[in-house]
Amino acid sequence: MKKRMYRRVPVKEVEVTALCEKLATEVVVVALDVAKHDMVAAFATLETGVVLTVGFRHPDQSQQWLGLLRELQRAGKRIEVVMEPSGTYGDALRHQLRAQGAKVYRVGSKRTHDAAELFDAVPSMHDAKAAAVLVRLHHAGLSTPWVEWSDSIRELKAALAIMDLHHEHYLRNLNVLEALLARHWPELLEHLELTSASVLALLGRIGGPRAVAAQPEQAQALLRSVSRGLMKPGRIEAAVGSAPRTLGAPMLDAECTLLRELAQELHRTLAAYKQAKQRVATMGAEISEVSALSCAVGKTTAAVLVAEVGDPRGFACANAYAKAFGINLREKSSGTHRGRLSFTKRGSARARKYLWFAVLRWVQTDEVVKAYYKRKVARDGGRTMPALGALMRKLVKALYHVARGEPLDSSKLFDVSRLQLPGARSSAQTRTMEVTM
Repeated sequence: MKKRMYRRVPVKEVEVTALCEKLATEVVVVALDVAKHDMVAAFATLETGVVLTVGFRHPDQSQQWLGLLRELQRAGKRIEVVMEPSGTYGDALRHQLRAQGAKVYRVGSKRTHDAAELFDAVPSMHDAKAAAVLVRLHHAGLSTPWVEWSDSIRELKAALAIMDLHHEHYLRNLNVLEALLARHWPELLEHLELTSASVLALLGRIGGPRAVAAQPEQAQALLRSVSRGLMKPGRIEAAVGSAPRTLGAPMLDAECTLLRELAQELHRTLAAYKQAKQRVATMGAEISEVSALSCAVGKTTAAVLVAEVGDPRGFACANAYAKAFGINLREKSSGTHRGRLSFTKRGSARARKYLWFAVLRWVQTDEVVKAYYKRKVARDGGRTMPALGALMRKLVKALYHVARGEPLDSSKLFDVSRLQLPGARSSAQTRTMEVTM
């Protein structure tokens, strides 16, 4: 290994003329190691490798570095920039690079990490070395053109972020409400669901157990009104009647105020979440790739899958689409040891979460899927996770074809003849009937 192989030069000390002489080819590769502030860029060619490593401070010196690239372009160089998907820290520079006409390529962070010891036999990794490794990976053809999201997908991702913002705020405050009721009015949740509109209306408009006990008629009338007459009178009486007999600790005036305002905030956040969710559904209906999946997994889940993973029609095969979710299988085996198969989880965790919920609904609504699930759980000794994981892979591969116009037909995904479906005769029963006939 050459001495000072990874030495970096401040961008203000770079001489453009001398750099152009070293970069004698038409194509110049610029590998950018992205950080929050301290960026490192390696200038290289296909023949000589890294010629110069430059360090600059973002955003203070970014214009100076971009100006250096413009000077190379004026000298007839064609710039190819290689980057890692390091959060959002590199997005501003990537936008400026595209505006300057430079081609931007992407290399996965896992590949860079795994190649730490490959080129110089040293397992360490630092910024300058990461930039040099990016050059090598790009030369090896392991980079892909960086495809930007369309405006419609960006708007959908923003709408999903707003939806999650309200939902997370709602769930966080719901846990606080449950803790307060467990301390001051534990009997209420024996009669009413914590997430019901009746609980929020009762606590937000009237208050805690002391306020409800002081005005039971108004409380019962409120519960009848909020439930639109669907709640049974005995249940209403039991919920309101538990207030004066509660075992909970008496509430101070400040705690009563907290409980009331918490319930009101939960009601407001829940309404905002539902409105944001409806907005996501409306936007998804206007995007062809989202609407194509909505019939199979629902509007919200379809929007999340497309926003996080992309259009299924853009993948070469169903296995590639499953790999983008991180649900392709990995195994660690050696000699006689055979490791258990598990998901790689290299894709979007958010997409896997929504896919998981879609599979849970799928098991409840499809008899073929339910029969397969029960059969696999029994075969795996009662373990449910392998069965749900297998269904996730089945569903993703089915969605690959659903996006291309095929209906979601579970009978094509499973060997129906081996499943015990309701109302269907087993193969043994069928053979017995044929013999007797």
